[in-house]
Amino acid sequence: MNDLTLETLTTSNAASTRSRLIRRWREGLLALVVTAFLSATAWAQDSRWDLSADVGFELRQFSHSPAVAAQRDDAPASLALTMEADWYGENSRVRISPFLRLDSVDAERSHFDLREAYWAYEGEGWELLAGVNKVFWGVTESLHLVDVINQTDLVEDLDQEQKLGQPMVKLSLDRDWGLLELFVLPGFRERSFPGIDGRLRTALAVDTDAASYESAAEERHTDVAVRWSHYFGDVDIGVHAFHGTGREPKLLPTGEGTLLPFYHEITQLGVDLQYTSGAWLWKLEALARDGLSDRFAATVAGFEYTLFGINDGSSDLGLLLEYMHDDREASEPVTAFDDDLFLATRWALNDTEDTSLLAGVVLDNNSSEWFFNLEAERRLGDNWFAELRLRLFDGDRKAQLNAFDQEDYFEFSITRYF
Repeated sequence: MNDLTLETLTTSNAASTRSRLIRRWREGLLALVVTAFLSATAWAQDSRWDLSADVGFELRQFSHSPAVAAQRDDAPASLALTMEADWYGENSRVRISPFLRLDSVDAERSHFDLREAYWAYEGEGWELLAGVNKVFWGVTESLHLVDVINQTDLVEDLDQEQKLGQPMVKLSLDRDWGLLELFVLPGFRERSFPGIDGRLRTALAVDTDAASYESAAEERHTDVAVRWSHYFGDVDIGVHAFHGTGREPKLLPTGEGTLLPFYHEITQLGVDLQYTSGAWLWKLEALARDGLSDRFAATVAGFEYTLFGINDGSSDLGLLLEYMHDDREASEPVTAFDDDLFLATRWALNDTEDTSLLAGVVLDNNSSEWFFNLEAERRLGDNWFAELRLRLFDGDRKAQLNAFDQEDYFEFSITRYF
C-alpha cells in the first residue's frame, strides 16, 4: 500500500469518525432538549409523576468463531437501561421514555435513543399527539410486514421488533365507523446496523455514515401516513397508506469492501386482518408498494390454534403456521422472506411467574436454508425477569442466510424493574 492510499484511508476514517461523533452529539443534545422541555412543561402544571425504570444485563455466547477476521471472538455482554416517566392531566398526558445500551464488543450497539417523548391532548372523540412516539401495526408472528412508521433498531435484535422513536404529529378520530389516524412524520431515522467488529452482521459491514437518499431532502424529508381500523364482530381490520422514505435501505457494495445504505421513496398500501373463532386465530398482512423502479406485492398469512388446559391443567399450547411471500425484484431492497414457511409452538404455563416458551423454525421453500428460534421467559419474584434465547442458522451458499452460517448463539438476559 503506497503512502498516498494510506493517507487517503486515514483521512477518510478520521472524517467518518468525526461525522459519527458529531451526529451522536447532535442526537444526544436534541434528546436532552426535548426531554427537558417536556419535563418542564408538565412540571409547571403538576409535579406528580409516575416514574419507572429497568436495568438489564445480557450475555451472548456464540458456538463458532466469526467468519470475518474483523469480527471479535469475545462473548458480547451488555447493559441496557430503560426509563419511563408519565404525567396525566385532565385532558392531556406526557410520556418520556429514553433507552441506553452499552455493549462490550460492538461500538455501534452502544447507543442512546429517545423511544418516546410526546405530549397528547384528548378531546371528545379525538386526540392530538406531538413529539417522538412508537406505533405498531400488524397481527402476524413471523414477520411484521405492514409495520412501517418506526425505523428498525437492528443492533438490538435480528427479529426487527425493536424500533427507534419517530418524530410525529398524529391526529386520531374515534367514530362509530372506526378509528382514523393521520400522521405527519417530520425527519427520517436511519436504520442501525452492527459495526465492523460486531457479530450478526452481513459479510460486508454497513457504513452507516455514508447513507444516500433518492429524495434531495435526505433525512429531512417529511413523510405522511393514514390508517383506518375497526372491527366487525370477530373480525379486526386495519387499512393504511404511507408515502415517504422507505424504512428498508438497499445495500450497495463499494470498492472499499463495505455496503452503503440507499433509502428510496415509496408509496405503500396495506391491510392487516385478524379473525377470531373459538380457539382459532386467522391472520393476514398484505401490502402493495411502488418503490425505486418496481411495484411489488407481499403477503404473510396463517393461523394460531390454541389447546387450552393441557392435561386438565392450567397451561395452554398454541400451534402456529404462517406463509410468507414477496415478489419484489432485485432493484428493491432484498428480502429473505420471499417464499418461506413458519412453523412454531407457543407454551404458556399461566402460572404466577408468567412462564412461557416459543419455539419456531422458518423454512425457505426455494433453498435448503432454515432458521430456528427458541425463546423462554419467566418472572423471578416481584422485580426480576429472566429470558433465554437460542438461535440456529443453516444458510445456503446462494441464499440470504449464508452470512449467518457461523452465527448460532445462546443468549441469557436478566432484568431488574424499579
